[in-house]
Amino acid sequence: MDKFIPPEKRSKKEQKKLNAKRRRTWGEMSPVTRTVPNGKAYDRKKLKNDERRNSRNFREDGPAVLLLWAV
Repeated sequence: MDKFIPPEKRSKKEQKKLNAKRRRTWGEMSPVTRTVPNGKAYDRKKLKNDERRNSRNFREDGPAVLLLWAV
């Protein structure tokens, strides 16, 4: 049986082998932290999209007709 040698005292090559053996993968889970967007925060994109959807021309004619009138 081999004598115990602490990891700090081993050669760099042996330390790498030991660390690689101890390391695990994340598997299906992503290690990136995800945050929920703040619903109360000002969002310019959301405001623009809401205005476009609620405009009178969009509801009556649809987006394709608006493009034809602009030509």
